[in-house]
Amino acid sequence: MTVTIRLALRDWDYMTPLVLGEVSSPRLDVKVERVGTLISHIGKDDVHEAAEMSFSRYTQLRADGDETVVGIPNFIMRGFRHRCIITTKQSPITQLRQLAGKRIGVTGWRDSGNTWTRAALRREGVGVEDAMWFAGRLTEAHPVTDRLDGFGRPGRIEAAPGERPMVELLKEGGLDAVFTPFMPEGFFDKDTPFRQVLADFRGAERQYFDDVGYVPGMHLIGVKATVAAQHPWVLEELSTLIDESKRVWTTKRRKYADTTPWMLDELLRVSADLPPDWDESGLDANCAMIADFARELHAQGILPRALTPAELFPLQASSDRPQLAAAES
Repeated sequence: MTVTIRLALRDWDYMTPLVLGEVSSPRLDVKVERVGTLISHIGKDDVHEAAEMSFSRYTQLRADGDETVVGIPNFIMRGFRHRCIITTKQSPITQLRQLAGKRIGVTGWRDSGNTWTRAALRREGVGVEDAMWFAGRLTEAHPVTDRLDGFGRPGRIEAAPGERPMVELLKEGGLDAVFTPFMPEGFFDKDTPFRQVLADFRGAERQYFDDVGYVPGMHLIGVKATVAAQHPWVLEELSTLIDESKRVWTTKRRKYADTTPWMLDELLRVSADLPPDWDESGLDANCAMIADFARELHAQGILPRALTPAELFPLQASSDRPQLAAAES
């Protein structure tokens, strides 16, 4: 019997082979629906059985005792965060440590990416208490929503003044820097008023990898617990399909590299700078990263304690006890 899974994903290019059916399974029929905004709670969604979801939100569910969603440690979105801190071209700030005492904008306080970015700052001696934080929309095109998510503290973590777009506040000097997962419109134009705080963010990210041994994960795959209970094999099968889609896409990407003039150089540099398993899925391969993320959520005051990898991924934990013990120590 073939089980059908309706999977909600953002437009990640490496999922194209899965979307087109080039990668498939005789046991699992995956119907991919492309979404621009992540589903807030896949456990309560009536349309899908699985979805891309925030690692931070998933961790919060587990901390709250909500077991309606089972996470797969296949991190559909992962990346370094040093590049995600922007300022103006006129700003004197060129190092992360210079953000101490500054006014920093974030697109969502407990977002996974912003948690990792604050982790990078903490490594440079700038903690939550060492700056003034404002949560708000990046541009006029983004909606006004509650981006504090209950973590506001007057004088330390507040909503952006007047809910104004943070790019405007940055240009006017109301903010010194902004954390953003995606660059604002016009950022790649030659006359853009913005730049990354770190000119050599790639060098900083390479050093970060050498220090921690992983590329941070932001989003993972969540499956309804009812589906996982009825068909336990679905978790591994779905993860395997995603991995195979990435593999097929990477092979084609290396062949059809002429989508931008220096894509081939980028592919070669990634192969030289990172090990071939840098984006490997599974609990074993990601134990250290998962444990560090849970510790960051606790250290940054988002969760009352740091959950262990085994608590976050109990169904996958039984076969990885040695690695789990090392990560949790």
